[in-house]
Amino acid sequence: MAKKDKSEYIIQAVSHALDLLEQFHGDVDELGVTELSKRLKLHKNNVFRLLATLESRGYIEQNRATENYRLGLKSLELGQTFIKQMGLLRQAKPILERMVKECNETSYVAIFKEGYIVYLDVVETDLTVRVVSRVGSRLPAYCTAAGKVHLAYMTDEEVDAALVGRELKQHTPTTLASVASLKAELKQVVEKGYAIDNEELDPGVRCVAAPIRDYTRRIVGAVSISGPAMRFSDERIEQELVPLITQASEDLSTRLGFHK
Repeated sequence: MAKKDKSEYIIQAVSHALDLLEQFHGDVDELGVTELSKRLKLHKNNVFRLLATLESRGYIEQNRATENYRLGLKSLELGQTFIKQMGLLRQAKPILERMVKECNETSYVAIFKEGYIVYLDVVETDLTVRVVSRVGSRLPAYCTAAGKVHLAYMTDEEVDAALVGRELKQHTPTTLASVASLKAELKQVVEKGYAIDNEELDPGVRCVAAPIRDYTRRIVGAVSISGPAMRFSDERIEQELVPLITQASEDLSTRLGFHK
């Protein structure tokens, strides 16, 4: 007997519920029934029933003031469980803590997802002036140090695919807003083994990142150190932060089974 294709087992109502949850991403924090109906191309009655079901389980909640809907605490709990279970994070935490102890700047571990960088975990500096934590946020890969680390080790075709349909927005005067200038820098990232975000996403914020590889030699994430540009001089980056981040990336990669 022929094995059935998995698509034949898909339950439409479950698929619609997941489509609804996935509308809340990036800067979208609240949506109304009418907007959800348009986005999902579903009748309002169907959207109401999906929302009622998800709300009863805590995955969606209603803002009583606006009558719009937003993600509920259960969604956060599910995401946190996923994060905790990832071997990458379990191994990364002590290394992030060590980096912060040595340089007293905020350190992150991040992964590449569909053209974006997602910061999974952070250990913050105790200094008053610091970078705002962006754990869980999706940031454009082309203008972040962690993103450039991932893009640098892709083929030209993979880079083009990762950027297709995305505007290279000029966030700051130093943002690399053309594919040609980005690819030129990606070559330097491979040569050096690390990437720098020179105030390319946020004015006044610099960052340095290096790749994390696993036992298959595949890049599975990046470690980064981020902070105010006034503390991240070129000299400090080269003499202190680059050796620190490259050592951290080597140690974490070794923990994940990577061998040169």
